Amino acid sequence: MTDRDSPRSTVGRVLIVEDASALGRQLGQALEEAGLEVATAREGLEALWRARGTQFDLVLTDVHMPTMDGLQFLSELRKLPQYGTTPVYFLTADGSKERLARGRELGATAWIVKPPNIPVLVQ
Repeated sequence: MTDRDSPRSTVGRVLIVEDASALGRQLGQALEEAGLEVATAREGLEALWRARGTQFDLVLTDVHMPTMDGLQFLSELRKLPQYGTTPVYFLTADGSKERLARGRELGATAWIVKPPNIPVLVQ
């Protein structure tokens, strides 16, 4: 069996930006078990630092976080040339029309309502 055949082989990199550590750990574990390489950050500034150092294939981010919220983070992330088209999914309980519109304007791919159905998210 090669690494490619192994269920734990890495097929992509995911950045999880979530200030609720329990949810971040659950998501990270499920995605790692699916064969993805996972990095985590607890807020937007830390996430930007990680994104500058590593190319991620997918970003999952909370909206409400300390220091830099998810909308500010997305705005700054989209300024990095390597992240112009990277899928960014918001994980949030806040589905206000204003935030949804602002997220779309900034290039959000989708919104996932908390708490997420982790097996469905992994698929």
